[in-house]
Amino acid sequence: MSERTNKLNFISEALNQRRTELQFRDLETIRPELEGARVSKSGQTKLNFCSNDYLGLASHPEVIKRSREFTAKFGAGATASRLVSGNYSIHEELEKKLAETFEVEAALLFNTGFQANATVLATLADRNSLVIADKKVHNSLLQGAILSRADLQRFNHNDYDHLEDLLKKGQDKSYNRIWVVSETVFSMDGDRSDLEQLISLTEQYNALLFSDDAHALGVYGEKGLGFNFRKSGIHISLGTFGKAFGSFGAFVACSKEMKDYLINFCPGFIYTTALPPAVIGALDASLELILTMDNERAEIHRNIELFKNSINEIGFETGDTNSQIIPVIIGDEKETLALSKELEKQGFLATAIRPPTVEVGASRIRITITAKHQQKDINQLLSAFRNWKSA
Repeated sequence: MSERTNKLNFISEALNQRRTELQFRDLETIRPELEGARVSKSGQTKLNFCSNDYLGLASHPEVIKRSREFTAKFGAGATASRLVSGNYSIHEELEKKLAETFEVEAALLFNTGFQANATVLATLADRNSLVIADKKVHNSLLQGAILSRADLQRFNHNDYDHLEDLLKKGQDKSYNRIWVVSETVFSMDGDRSDLEQLISLTEQYNALLFSDDAHALGVYGEKGLGFNFRKSGIHISLGTFGKAFGSFGAFVACSKEMKDYLINFCPGFIYTTALPPAVIGALDASLELILTMDNERAEIHRNIELFKNSINEIGFETGDTNSQIIPVIIGDEKETLALSKELEKQGFLATAIRPPTVEVGASRIRITITAKHQQKDINQLLSAFRNWKSA
């Protein structure tokens, strides 16, 4: 660095490269409309097909009511970390309620799913460990593996022969522990892992299993309790509250001893202010409501089948999805952006997902189906895709 004026050039250079590669992103203001699956953008109402609010609980009257009640009773903030003076009775009560509902020994609250994944994994592995992660796990899990300084290896997506090969090779090394990391429903492709295979292989090779259940909670499993529910052999089950719960935060379901370990060693828990009472109140209500929403889940599944079958018939590729996340894979970034803009002109919010979020050549419109979508909404979106295809 020869001149002081050049020390920030790396920022403009990186941003210009993103613009050249059509990968530059900026923030666009959205205003939610509490009725239906609609949002307002630039003063115009759009049907929202990219929300993770799968059950519509973000605008549920009881969730809002409980949030207000907890704020009125306990204040706007928790005022400190939980190991200082921010461990309110409501935090402990929600953790107990989560543990009882998910039939696990213990649950521990975190402020976000990213924070939990990045810091829990970094706490549970070290420079003498091996972390074997599916190639399509969320970036937060990769950040956790990198922060841990463990030997990070990736197995081909949902390829359990490859995973077993890496586990076998790991037996010949002097690792202090081996973690296998995967998701139950993958966030960009919408396909699922084979949880039974993962459990079997980790037990066979004496490895530990970290299973992120973020996108299954609320939508799949008995009473919407996800794919990890009642599965023995999972050492860390990660759940988030920013999706089907309609609020904010995350939790780890684990053993009591694991919870104690995280309380004592996990920086993402230790060094942050506790979740505010408004959020705890919303989560308290959402947890109760999710158990009662079998009808909404059935409607989501019907609409998933309607959209997936119809979009394939139109001629679009959707990969191996079998969930509420349906990637309409276009491939080319420029064409994907053009399609997203055309859909928005026709009244649909359907964001283009492109590198580096997905691999080069796999840009897509990521559609999410929620309980707020009616069949007529699905048909209108399909009509817009059909018009684009035939143009």
